[in-house]
Amino acid sequence: MPRVLISDKLSPAAVAIFRERGIEADVKTGLTPAELRAIISEYDGLAVRSATKVTREVLEAAPRLKVVGRAGIGVDNVDVTSATARGVVVMNTPFGNAITTAEHAIAMMFALARQLPEASASTKAGKWEKNRFMGVELFAKTLGLIGCGNIGGIVADRANGLKMKVIAFDPFLSEKRAVEIGVEKVELPELLARADFITLHAPMTEQTRNILSRENIARMKKGARLINCARGGLVDEVALAEALQSGHLAGAALDVFEVEPATDSPLFGLENVVCTPHLGAATNEAQENVALQVAEQMSDFLLTGAVSNAINMPSVTAEEAPRLKPYMELARLLGSMAGQLSAGQDDAIKAIRIEYEGHAAELNRRPLTAAALAGVLTPQMGAVNMVNAPVLAKERGIDVAETIMERRGEYQTLLTITVTTHQGQRSIAGTLLAENRPRLVAIKGIAVEADFAPHMLYVTNQDKPGFIGRFGTALAEAGINIGTLHLGRAAPGGDAICLVGLDAPMPEAVLAEVRRLPLVVRATPLKF
Repeated sequence: MPRVLISDKLSPAAVAIFRERGIEADVKTGLTPAELRAIISEYDGLAVRSATKVTREVLEAAPRLKVVGRAGIGVDNVDVTSATARGVVVMNTPFGNAITTAEHAIAMMFALARQLPEASASTKAGKWEKNRFMGVELFAKTLGLIGCGNIGGIVADRANGLKMKVIAFDPFLSEKRAVEIGVEKVELPELLARADFITLHAPMTEQTRNILSRENIARMKKGARLINCARGGLVDEVALAEALQSGHLAGAALDVFEVEPATDSPLFGLENVVCTPHLGAATNEAQENVALQVAEQMSDFLLTGAVSNAINMPSVTAEEAPRLKPYMELARLLGSMAGQLSAGQDDAIKAIRIEYEGHAAELNRRPLTAAALAGVLTPQMGAVNMVNAPVLAKERGIDVAETIMERRGEYQTLLTITVTTHQGQRSIAGTLLAENRPRLVAIKGIAVEADFAPHMLYVTNQDKPGFIGRFGTALAEAGINIGTLHLGRAAPGGDAICLVGLDAPMPEAVLAEVRRLPLVVRATPLKF
């Protein structure tokens, strides 16, 4: 009989689901890290919320562990990399608390507009300072959404009901989708200049980290108010405090902080700031929904091998998994490379095309396409999995197409992923060696055969003498060891590609030096 440890508080109904389906479920909350490590070896599954930290040390002490289920969206408390390396599936529940989080953002906006927390404290103190708390109406104000996916769309719907003017910045939001949900799509500088209220609904990625930097906060409309119920780290909290103290901004409301638990912050002493302790998902309904969902998903996996809402593994049936696994990994890697190379562009992805040739064309392509989409979208959107990748692509109006090539070419299997943006197309092609080892074979139609490495550097350059020598010297002087180096070119003297496998991530200072080298057109670090 499978055993599951529930180390954070879950609904009794969720516990009942495990037991009714024949899974032994033990509820042991409030464990110290040492206590968790001491008992985790006895369990096949671990169900958590956000309190339990599933670290590398915990995973190393859990030889039986097959699945970690997170009742909620964020998996910051789970070492997904270590879990993947040990073959442990990590699941989350991405849609169970969307309405609750959106409602909290609306509540924070009301509290900020009418100074409700300070007015309540003043009144309870017997002061009756009616003239002190002069608020503003939300009616006819402009609300700017930074991020307009599932939660942002719900906020837009509620704000439209309040008769606000809603504008949104989201590179993935299509014009068609914007019209459907009643928002005006704008670029970030325009949103900062126009919005009376700004609310964040973006994931934490390298592209969104510190999106409201000191410079962007300075670009916000004077007297604007900011709400962040998404992720800490999206906002420069020190710069925000200074903008509030100077009077540039009228107020801010935060439910999330860069460091949590947040016991100290330059924002805490300011009267025009509303703070809550990460309560976005804290309603009875949301907690019940995500608890029931994680119990069902973990039970299905432990009893049948079915995988749903996995962060680090494609969703497939137990029967399909052994054959599809290497093909899905190839699709994910190719998609990830295409997504990382497109992540720096300013315009949205318009289309993604996956071409199947050879053995791959004969398989169930749905999980392969989902794996490819997850690979493309993850660099810009954070933790995207096979379950929600097609939904997210549809919400953003991305045209997804599959092409089946019946002919058999040079390779027994060939997958080609092409990403189209307003700036053009980029294609990445790959195959399987010995039917199980993913290998890159072409970039933008240029033959470049290479194995994928955890850390790589992609360089496009002019095909002229001297580049390789200067490039190698720059890396050598910085102490960077080149694991592998692969070259390709479209034609003599034209565009060329250099793909380097590295032993460690490329330091920013060295990357900047490479970009300054003569003949270098572009240099992009890649991580797989």
